Amino acid sequence: MSALHLGVNIDHVATLRQARYATMPESKNAEPDPLAIASICERAGAHGITAHLRADRRHMIDRDIERLRESVITKLNLEIGNTPEIVDITLRIVPDEVCLVPEKREEITTEGGLDLIAHRKELTPTVKRLQAAGVRVSMFIDPVREQIDAAAELGAEIVELHTGKLANAFTEKFKRFELDRLRDAAVRAANLNLQVNAGHGINYTNIAQIHKIPHLTELNIGHSIVARSVFVGFEIAVREMLRLMENYRG
Repeated sequence: MSALHLGVNIDHVATLRQARYATMPESKNAEPDPLAIASICERAGAHGITAHLRADRRHMIDRDIERLRESVITKLNLEIGNTPEIVDITLRIVPDEVCLVPEKREEITTEGGLDLIAHRKELTPTVKRLQAAGVRVSMFIDPVREQIDAAAELGAEIVELHTGKLANAFTEKFKRFELDRLRDAAVRAANLNLQVNAGHGINYTNIAQIHKIPHLTELNIGHSIVARSVFVGFEIAVREMLRLMENYRG
């Protein structure tokens, strides 16, 4: 099994900037700069940079994504909702990968997986347009058999399994239940020749549980690394997470 890869989600670097500079993100005083942090993460060994361009631009703005596309040397994974404006911007920027996610204006962060069955009709042309532009397509989904089958039928190359319920499990019984769901989902996805990624709520403690999920290629982790960086800096925060990802058996 090849090493487990880390994609660092830097959305909340932009959240911190927007807390003060939302009305003037182009100010020479606007900080912190997501681009500078992305470079530090890459130097620390991250295998990719992930960012979510939301319709309400609550953290990342268009210019951030344009600048990241120009400077990221590993891989740029852009998370987007399937809306015409955002898809058009994505096709102009052409990231390496796109992860299609659900998006509700009132949520603090993405709360669950994208329902591919309910949205199959709208997703089909988007997947085709992205792939025609040379972009690999991922689907952020709950670990459910029907969703994995739908991802394969839609022609996605990747599924990103939503690990939020495992991360937030308070009892051993619920933890085992969620872990079993994720394991079964990973096996099914791998059998359908889908690349299996995982993300949401993964931190420096519960990553031990993630090691029990087979067939994983990449983890996308954001908030926990940003929070840890407040104490130790981004380079050390990324290196610490990479160390915890070592020896993944798959």
